[in-house]
Amino acid sequence: MRIAFVGKGGSGKTTLSALFSRHLARSGAPVLAVDGDINQHLAEALGHLGSFAAAPLGAHVSSIKEYLRGTNPRIPSAEAMIKTTPPGRGSRLLTLLGDDELHARHVRRAGDVPLMVTGEFDESDLGVSCYHSKLGGVELYLNHLVDGPGEYVVVDMTAGADAFASGLFSRFDMTFLVAEPTRKGVSVYRQYRDHAREFGIRIAVVGNKVTGEDDLLFLKEQVGDDLLTHLVQSPWVRAAEQGRSDDDLDTLEPHNRHALNVLREAVDSHPRDWATLHRHAVEFHLRNARAWAGEDLAAQVDPEYVPGPAALS
Repeated sequence: MRIAFVGKGGSGKTTLSALFSRHLARSGAPVLAVDGDINQHLAEALGHLGSFAAAPLGAHVSSIKEYLRGTNPRIPSAEAMIKTTPPGRGSRLLTLLGDDELHARHVRRAGDVPLMVTGEFDESDLGVSCYHSKLGGVELYLNHLVDGPGEYVVVDMTAGADAFASGLFSRFDMTFLVAEPTRKGVSVYRQYRDHAREFGIRIAVVGNKVTGEDDLLFLKEQVGDDLLTHLVQSPWVRAAEQGRSDDDLDTLEPHNRHALNVLREAVDSHPRDWATLHRHAVEFHLRNARAWAGEDLAAQVDPEYVPGPAALS
């Protein structure tokens, strides 16, 4: 299952991405965390100190394309492939944390969780590229990933509604929108809600930094039934951010541990719809083809490709 955490900057989405990833890993579930935020803080939130050694996805998009296109006759070269190109017969598909060169190059452990990062937006990118070009590696990865039940990919997305600038937002089974109990905190929710409904994307609001009944009532009034659960203001999180935590998830506040269980139950309650996932991938690819007047892009879609576990064989 693929889960995105989104929200306003400062809402706590990176913290919740890390907590949820650690919660899943602690249960023994296969989990991969992906830092897709322009501010690369997920490794630190997972407990990693110092620089992160894995090759960033954003710096290796060309080699990722070359690897994933495999022997697909519809993609003659890595240059012809774009980030929305869906897999077809002959494409090289991935299993979660599989024994392949892509995972070997781009995955390292941060604390107890395997992690991939997109990489920072630095001075060499100024005036040359946008951050969504770096996110192309994440989109390609998810397009070619055949993950199974009980496996999880948790992506910390860039802040705000900026994720809708690409088709990446449609690559997830569940999107958790982290909202503080303020007007600014729920403003991103309304943007996400409207776009998500247009494409049938499942979203749920997770209240964060709730300090009392007034905060909770405010969230319920603003987001209604989309409010799935909430986390209370956390001394445990603050201590972790200050580097003085014992790092034991068992000592996280009971209410917040319960909220993490609610998130997992929400994810697990809706099995993957492979046909819909692939249809969205094709739709956004064809949008690019129309926008760029690229007949070759439309020709990259294999109408006989069957998505899902059967494609691995």
